[in-house]
Amino acid sequence: MMMDATFRWALPQLFAGQAQKELFHNEALTRIDMLLHGAVASADESAPPEVPAMGDCWIVAAEAEGDWAGREGAVACWTEGGWRFVVPRAGLSLWVADRDHVMAYDGAVWRDAAVRQEGLYFGGSRVVGARGTGISDPSGGVTVDAEARSAIGAILNAMRTHGLIDP
Repeated sequence: MMMDATFRWALPQLFAGQAQKELFHNEALTRIDMLLHGAVASADESAPPEVPAMGDCWIVAAEAEGDWAGREGAVACWTEGGWRFVVPRAGLSLWVADRDHVMAYDGAVWRDAAVRQEGLYFGGSRVVGARGTGISDPSGGVTVDAEARSAIGAILNAMRTHGLIDP
């Protein structure tokens, strides 16, 4: 079975005797350039920027308008030929500059990465935060009970500071 595009990214294929092969080849290279080690400026814009720079890309946000209308969730890239769009496939991950972390497409929606600069997230909630100060060894105290309560309190406080338990 002969196909005119690749299975995953719909890259145009060349055929024997095809006219203007360079157009199809260049289109494939443009899409590869958009996605290989991909980075986008933002995933929160629903309208294209007024003066995009050549090669700049975005993940089109909800309620898209203008040249992006109807392209929600797609990767939009400004090229010499205008806007090019690639529909994401499950597993695509892109660096999102204004969020300072990766987002991944799960087949339905774009999701923020679990590991980010400000912590580790699970189900959208931060479960591990920035590293706090260490807990000193228990010392002093008149009775074992007071010393133990102080040490346990310090452990609980550190766990709350690190985001491991709720305050």
